Amino acid sequence: MPLIDEADVVIIGAGAAGTGAARRLYGSGLSTVILEALPRAGGRAWTQTTGGATFDLGCGWLHSGDRNPWTRIAGELGFAVDRRQSAWQVQFRDLGFSAAERAEANEAFERWNDRVADDPPATDIAADALDPAGEWTAYLQALSGFISGDELERISCRDYAAYDQASTNNNWRVPAGYGTLVSAAMPADVPVHLSTSVESIELDESRIVLRTPSGTLRARAVIVTVSTNIIAGDAIRWPSVLDPWRDAARQLPLGSNEKLFLEIAGASPFEDESHLLGNPHDATTGSYYIRPFGQPVIECFLGGAGARVVAEQGPDVAFDRATDQLAALFGNDIRRNLRPLVASDWTRTPSIGGAYSHALPGQADARSVLAQPYDSRLFFAGEATHRTDFSTAHGAFQSGIRAADEAIVALAG
Repeated sequence: MPLIDEADVVIIGAGAAGTGAARRLYGSGLSTVILEALPRAGGRAWTQTTGGATFDLGCGWLHSGDRNPWTRIAGELGFAVDRRQSAWQVQFRDLGFSAAERAEANEAFERWNDRVADDPPATDIAADALDPAGEWTAYLQALSGFISGDELERISCRDYAAYDQASTNNNWRVPAGYGTLVSAAMPADVPVHLSTSVESIELDESRIVLRTPSGTLRARAVIVTVSTNIIAGDAIRWPSVLDPWRDAARQLPLGSNEKLFLEIAGASPFEDESHLLGNPHDATTGSYYIRPFGQPVIECFLGGAGARVVAEQGPDVAFDRATDQLAALFGNDIRRNLRPLVASDWTRTPSIGGAYSHALPGQADARSVLAQPYDSRLFFAGEATHRTDFSTAHGAFQSGIRAADEAIVALAG
């Protein structure tokens, strides 16, 4: 599909936010074009089918599923939604993490969580809410990696509490894949140009000029849905008037989260829909979801320092570490059952650069700054612009709708 010269609205990014914006603009009478740097739609929602299993390399859970708009969209599009309670809080057969230890660790987490919400430190640094003499600091750092993608020293208490208080803790799944759902929700009649990165954004008196390797496109309005690391970085040349937005994006960096999938071969002790934390005393530990939907795979979720291993040392090292942790729990014989299948690499994906955003200490208000439009022509969406549902595909989707509404009103005026 050739790139047209002009459109009313151009959406940069075909992820959850871009999909939300496109769905709202569809039928508005405004010509809309989407530019996506990746060779696929979905952004950080990406489903693959490999080794006889379907799994998500990006977002995989309908967080706050009872109020998540993707739950409704799934029903409209004929996707099944699995509402069973996850196995996250269960340690399979108490391996390496006894019931008594889990009770102590969870109590430490609740104490920390209450301090963050009810009596946060003046510094707004989540690590300053830790018990200095606590025995479960490594465990809490591991949870921070899973939840926020970074260590507690770089997490804003106010930002963390905003998400935690809004969450309903109902986490559901789409057996066909969250990425499959997001991609299917894109309106079929909205042109999506894949493998088309934006190299620069320029402003003239009446139009926004977007330069891409495939040509130049002029628009009356642009909705930017790229990640904060891209807004703050140099992959796109931005006009200097957007420096305040870029400064806000720097205060909302993407954390590090990666997924590894191990294929299970032969008879093994791995049971369907079971879970293990590799080592609760290791802040870099993996979280292992075993045989999701009965499929012959183990999903290893890594956060913070554990995820940075993938970017710094490569997936082979990460697969070895994951296999070692599982062997320490199940015994060395299980090594013959495990084969590396596939690994994500969000940190080194040029058009994304990480997992999902968190606010640095003292910077929770940067989300509102980033969400502001510029000159009623440039509008910003993406999970980082949502004040409570950041880090989620539904927060991104809702922000795309909000930005599209702003653009519709502006162009009507």
